[in-house]
Parts: sequence; structure tokens; C-alpha cells
Amino acid sequence: MAFLESRNHTTVTEFILLGLTDDPVLRVVLFTIILCIYLVTVSGNLSTILLIRVSSQLHHPMYFFLSHLASVDIGTASSVTPNMLINFLVERYTISYIGCGIQFGSAVFFGSSECFLLATMAYDRFVAICNPLLYSTKMSAQVCVHLLTGSYIGGFLNASLITGYVFSFLFCGPNIVNHFYCDLAPLMALSCSDVSVSGVVISLSAGSVTITTLFVIAISYFYILITILKMHSTEGRQKAFSTCTSHLTVVTLYYGTVIFIYVMPKSRYSTVQNKVMSMFYMVVVPMLNPLIYSIRSNEIKCALKRQFSKKTVS
Repeated sequence: MAFLESRNHTTVTEFILLGLTDDPVLRVVLFTIILCIYLVTVSGNLSTILLIRVSSQLHHPMYFFLSHLASVDIGTASSVTPNMLINFLVERYTISYIGCGIQFGSAVFFGSSECFLLATMAYDRFVAICNPLLYSTKMSAQVCVHLLTGSYIGGFLNASLITGYVFSFLFCGPNIVNHFYCDLAPLMALSCSDVSVSGVVISLSAGSVTITTLFVIAISYFYILITILKMHSTEGRQKAFSTCTSHLTVVTLYYGTVIFIYVMPKSRYSTVQNKVMSMFYMVVVPMLNPLIYSIRSNEIKCALKRQFSKKTVS
């Protein structure tokens, strides 16, 4: 891999992550809070995956994609949270050059895959509401597998391209990363190479994934809204809206934070704000997703009740 080979051409063999704060008391408080969030994230998403697997009424495309969204959320949180927790416990946290590359690449892979998955889920809702008679054909098991595979391949290609470019840079000067994980902006700021051309390529790659998937989501919900407004039955409208609100809430949270971090001009917000928003995007949102679906999805509520009643009877 290109970014591994570049290690032979740089004097930097490790990076120092500054983390969120230097305040000893605040570090203990944040460690406790983030550890609890991480445990809820892993247990909540694993519970979602398990519930979808064991509940026959959830064996259809929307929940098939949701189970993989839960897997991606675990991956997103796990790519940064364990290192962040260790950072709170030590005075100086260092990460190796290769470790930094793996962490960065993992974060980009899971983030990109989530974009593609959210777009796929929007398309699934579009077909279900706008073409219900053709739903079983257009969203067959084979089509779902192809869409899922495409989401992971798209995430992998985007992560490979961006990670390859970033870690082909020369790092020969300061190695202090002013962040809690190896993120794009602080790494590019430390590079001794001319990053102007590579920066454009990276921006195009990341931007194309964000814009394309957001465009698919917007178009899908545009047609969904038109279809819902044409419905004469109030009950039909409410049912259609109920199947979309969870996904729309997740999309709003996810893309809202991504746009704030990577699209807004850097002069408009401070490094501290950037760290806080990155933590929300990487740590908090993966915890909220299963909670949102559990609260707003009637089918998941019913499946949970059935599983609890089975355990009670047994």
C-alpha cells in the first residue's frame, strides 16, 4: 500500500494526539461519559442486529440494510473511541505512523459506507412507497445484496484513494496532531509536501460521495413526498410517513454534522468546536441511530415485545 511504503521516506514514525482537553478533572469526566456512550453504542447496535436476525417479521429489505447500518455504526465508533479513552488516561498519547493510517482509513471507510447505505435505504423507501406493486421484484434478495456490496465497495474505494493520498505525503517536521484522532485537516497541516493538488483530489473524492448520496436521498424523498400528498387515505399517509421519519432523522443528524465539519469554511469555527462536532459525528451519532429506530419504528417495537413475551413465557 502506498501510504505504508511512504514510511521509508519520512523522519516521522509516530504522531502525538493532543486529545480533547488537558484538564485532569475534565479528562476523568469525559472518560466516564464517552465510555458509557461507547458501551451503549455497541450494545444498542448489536441488539438491533440480533433482533433483526431472530425476528421473522423484520426479514425484509429495510431492516436488512438497517442491520448493516448498525454494523457500520459499531465500526465508526470503534475506529476512534478506544484510542480516545486511552488518551484520557495517559499524559502523552502517541500513535504509530501505520496505526494512524489504519485509524484514518477505517474512519473514512465506515463514514463513506454509511453515506452509501443511507442512500440505499432512501431508495428502498422510494420503491416501497412509490412502486409498492413492484417492490418484491425491484428489491429482491439478489438486488439487496448487490446494493449492499456496492455500498461497501464504494466506501472501500473512497477510503483507499483518500488514505493513499494523505499518507503519500512527507511528514518531516512537527508530529503533534491537534485532535483526538488522525483526521484529514490536522494531518495535512503537518505535511512537508505540497498538498495543493492532492487536496483538490481528496476534496473531489470526499465531496462526490457526499453530494451523490445526498442527491439520491433528496430525489427519493421528493418523489416520496409527492406520492404521499396524492394519497386520499389519512391512515395511508401516516403509515408512509412513519416508515420514513426514522431514516430522515438519522440522515439529518449524520449529514448535518458532516457538512458542518467538512464543508463550512474553517474560519467560521474554532479547533475546539471542530473537535466537539467530530466527537458528535464519530461517537454520539452511532449511539443515537438504534435509539431513533427503536423509538420511532412500530415494527421494531412489536418485535421487541414479542421477544420479551417469549422469554417471559419460557
